[in-house]
Amino acid sequence: MQLLILLTLANGAPVVAKLLFGDYYSSPLDGSIKFFDGRPLFGASKTLRGILVSILITSACAPLLGLTITIGLVVATTAMAGDLFSSFIKRRLGLQPSSKVVGLDQIPESLFPLLVCNRGGLFFLFHFCEYLAAITTLKSSLISETSMLA
Repeated sequence: MQLLILLTLANGAPVVAKLLFGDYYSSPLDGSIKFFDGRPLFGASKTLRGILVSILITSACAPLLGLTITIGLVVATTAMAGDLFSSFIKRRLGLQPSSKVVGLDQIPESLFPLLVCNRGGLFFLFHFCEYLAAITTLKSSLISETSMLA
């Protein structure tokens, strides 16, 4: 239950920060850099402010739940890494920032921290990343074949 609360804090803190601060300190984390495919690396909705607020709030609240600051730091960092991974995949698929994709929006940012906090979790995390890469490649192939038929 404690990790679930930390996950909620880690993923919710950037949203609350956006509501409180609006556009202040909201520069895109990727600096508006484009990837090889010409699309943004992560998109404008991923900010340094969001990452830092997530890490600070989650780390500060971990001791209130009987966990160490280190656990809070690990949960927040891996949750944000999962969120960035999701955004990266969505940009490769041509989806707009803040677009919703069931599963892809929830699984990496929840699974990454839970696996890292669990023994042997990195092994499963590696295979999960391979699975997502295969799905992305398959979708790209289908899009290419569809455009060739048109």
